[in-house]
Amino acid sequence: MPQPIKGFSKLSKEAKIEWLSDQFFDSPESAIALLKQYWHSDAKIQKLHDEFIENTLSNYYMPFGVAPNFKIDGELYTIPMAIEESSVVAAAAKSATYWLERGGFKTTIVATKKVGHVHFMYQGDAAKLKDFFEETKEALLQDTEELTANMRARGGGILSLKLIDKTAELANYWQIEALFDTCDSMGANFINSCLEQFSKTFQNAIAQDQRFSHSEKEIQVVMCILSNYTPECIVRSEVSCKVEELNGDAGISPEEFAEKFQRAVKIAEIEPYRATTHNKGIMNGIDAVIIATGNDFRAVEAACHTYAGKNGRYSSLSHCEVKDGIFRFWIEVPLALGTVGGLTSLHPMVKFSMDLLQKPNASKLMSIVASSGLAQNFAALRALTTTGIQKGHMKMHLLNILNQLEATEAEKESIVNYFKDKIVSHSAAVNKFCELRGIKSPSEIKKGH
Repeated sequence: MPQPIKGFSKLSKEAKIEWLSDQFFDSPESAIALLKQYWHSDAKIQKLHDEFIENTLSNYYMPFGVAPNFKIDGELYTIPMAIEESSVVAAAAKSATYWLERGGFKTTIVATKKVGHVHFMYQGDAAKLKDFFEETKEALLQDTEELTANMRARGGGILSLKLIDKTAELANYWQIEALFDTCDSMGANFINSCLEQFSKTFQNAIAQDQRFSHSEKEIQVVMCILSNYTPECIVRSEVSCKVEELNGDAGISPEEFAEKFQRAVKIAEIEPYRATTHNKGIMNGIDAVIIATGNDFRAVEAACHTYAGKNGRYSSLSHCEVKDGIFRFWIEVPLALGTVGGLTSLHPMVKFSMDLLQKPNASKLMSIVASSGLAQNFAALRALTTTGIQKGHMKMHLLNILNQLEATEAEKESIVNYFKDKIVSHSAAVNKFCELRGIKSPSEIKKGH
């Protein structure tokens, strides 16, 4: 039975691996060998990876692919995507080529503001606090000038400060809300440092103000933290064409396709069960680029899903309109991204991705990421409303099934050819594999038959 351990983080990597393999694996040597198999051959690069997080034992590989032919605002891109789901890159590339011939993706940066809060508790006169805040606002800004100097030099900084009364929702709860422009950095550390300075200045100022009683001066700062919900850091990406140009869709007319597609989007707008899967598909396209460019996909996921429920009910992030003979499909999402700082200057593959994208600034990266999400959504809805989602998805998944069965290259080629004009299912793939091997079940292989 595994035993607790103290001081694990202080052990060397080799000692951590030895303890782990002895405690949890029947064959410690095999576990150690597997972890070391994924170490980078260049010790300097491996050390870099080791220091990204704590308690690093090895590297976890994900496929790194590209989707070419993305025409975005008149420029041609090949988009990097890091993701394990089999059909995502293929779907994005297919959509990109489809819209390349129809004008491509057009984007608009709606806003680039990011937000953070000082959350605090105050028991006292609300009007007195509001007057005090307005008088103290300039001092709050002055005390952050050293922190904001470099950001201001790049054209960013603190955009506004506001006192928010939340006492109707939680007794004595107030916020200092700050909006920021962090230029090409994601800006989390910058924002949090500014918020912590606001807190110190505010507490010191109120402690010295004679208008407040002793109890009023004892405000409790609960936390100072940026919000990953960024409803004022928004990008829109859209595609459009004449309805008659929507051709080549499984034998149905352009008009029928447009009608079915629009209805599919409408269903996602009104039905949360469908909207969840619909938006998950959008995030397939978004997250893959976020990961490839070293950004925080958890923060982006959280913001997008919160934005999807901004009207009180979870709904689609994408929308469709067919009007005056024009098909229009668009997405609007909050994307707080960075192209400097973080992993962008450290991780070799992140640097490769940024070079591949022609070194975009944060706004351009927002446009690229949103377009990838829209492309993914278009591909999914196109399949759903015509041939069905499983035809393309399972054919991409076929190789995963065959790899699990440890099929030879010749067997893979034969089975892939067999399913070119047939519906793929897991059981059908296994049956064909067994037929080629002359066995009744894959379990016979393990038995030595």
